Amino acid sequence: MQEKSSVFDMIGPVMIGPSSSHTAGVVRIGLVANKILGGVPGEAEIIFYNSFARTYEGHGSDRAILAGLLGYHTDDKRIKEALDIAPKEGLRFTFRAIGNASTLHPNSVRLKLVRDGKKVEVLGESKGGGIVNIAEVNGFKADFSANAHTLIITAGDVRGSVAFIASVLAHDDCNIATMSVSRRGKFDTACLVIEMDSGLKPVTLEYLKSLKWVKEVVYIPQI
Repeated sequence: MQEKSSVFDMIGPVMIGPSSSHTAGVVRIGLVANKILGGVPGEAEIIFYNSFARTYEGHGSDRAILAGLLGYHTDDKRIKEALDIAPKEGLRFTFRAIGNASTLHPNSVRLKLVRDGKKVEVLGESKGGGIVNIAEVNGFKADFSANAHTLIITAGDVRGSVAFIASVLAHDDCNIATMSVSRRGKFDTACLVIEMDSGLKPVTLEYLKSLKWVKEVVYIPQI
């Protein structure tokens, strides 16, 4: 079945920069990583792959990824100055380029981030038109777009846990759009990614965090 295109797919986002793939999409990947980490990182190793590896400087992807990590959105005028702003905000960064990573999407960037001792690794893909796919979070398969409200729960692989979490969300009148589970092994650590049509109440998030078998809860409002 042929997928339908939206107006957003055709005209792209409101943005600063020359390219929706190399600028707007990259800002959004950085912004998602900022939300997962819980703020601006103190250290960032940024690895551009394939097409990005060859063009990230000329197309402004270096400024774009830093802007996202700083918490800026795609229409923020400060994107152009992100290379200068980042050190002033305490963000130490390095760039690497890997031009031939055949298993990865042509426009891929991996972020290895540290903030106050917390480490996060995110692999993002820029699909064009400002659309992104967050392919991995901390080694777990994720595959979400951040176009919807997103919940990432890292927890023990407990029997009935997925159904229980779904019921908690249902009691918050939350409609689940997509749900995926990735785990390291049977009864080992698992990662649940849920995309939702509406946001969650703070009390629901606090309840999920209080569960003994839940290790971390990250909530990303629609970006």
